[in-house]
Amino acid sequence: MIRFLAKRTAQAAVVLLLVSVIVFVLLHQLPGGPARAILGPKATPQAVEHFNHQQGYDRSLPLQYVHYLRRLLTGDLGESYKLNQTVTAVLADRLPRTLVLTGLSIALAAVLAVPLGVLQAVRRGRIADHLLTGAAFLAYATPVFFLGLVLILVFSQRLQLFPAEAPQADTVGGILSDPRALVLPVVTLALGIVAAFSRYTRSAVLDNLSEDYVRTARAKGQSNARIMARHVLRNALIPLASLLGLYLPTLLSGSLVVESMFNYPGMGLLFWNAAQGSDFPVLLGVTLVVGVATVLGSLFTDIAYAVLDPRIRSVP
Repeated sequence: MIRFLAKRTAQAAVVLLLVSVIVFVLLHQLPGGPARAILGPKATPQAVEHFNHQQGYDRSLPLQYVHYLRRLLTGDLGESYKLNQTVTAVLADRLPRTLVLTGLSIALAAVLAVPLGVLQAVRRGRIADHLLTGAAFLAYATPVFFLGLVLILVFSQRLQLFPAEAPQADTVGGILSDPRALVLPVVTLALGIVAAFSRYTRSAVLDNLSEDYVRTARAKGQSNARIMARHVLRNALIPLASLLGLYLPTLLSGSLVVESMFNYPGMGLLFWNAAQGSDFPVLLGVTLVVGVATVLGSLFTDIAYAVLDPRIRSVP
């Protein structure tokens, strides 16, 4: 187990290093270079030269990357020239709110997807299976922005059950204190995950129902409910552990659209506003955070997979 974790951690470290290289390259591909992008197109040559010298952009690229990597390791992601704050401070303020939104969406998706997937499996080929399968494909194929728009029109404008704007509090506690305003953004982000997770659950349950241990349990006289709860579900839920890590980039990209639609004060809305204002340090900071979160999500998925299924630990 220790060897497996060490190997996966080393692989994650290499990928994180590659992510830093990609962000470094993107920094130097900004229109007019980092100096023009940050100071603006009207900056004088003297101001550009002074900025490049101050930030070390007049050095060789290897030395610049070493300096950039040293700054990253100390948590220095640059400064936002639109917000007059460090990028680290801005992200630290917005990231917890995005984590609340994505966390609630994952929890809702898991609560709904597993029972729906099991129901589809045990009702395979029947009306319930066909209806839920069609609904899952429809939800999965519907773009997030269109789904959010439909929910706003139906539940906010027509039925007036929930507000169209997300909570505007500056703290996580303030956001959680207004659950009605969280319903639409959480449901919008969760529905696509429910559709995907329920389909995977259905397939995994069907695969396990045909295994020898299920037939043995039935031969011993165990009830279907007991077999499902104690044997089938435990093995069927293992693939969902890998899906959580794989769907993390999808969740974060979906949160960008959802936060923009519902004016949710998270990292997605920050990215949207930074893109409109050409605040490149913030854009690169968000890109780096998403990349790191994706790699760490995959690492945690490997660990969870190894804990749930000991056979994975022996895989080279």
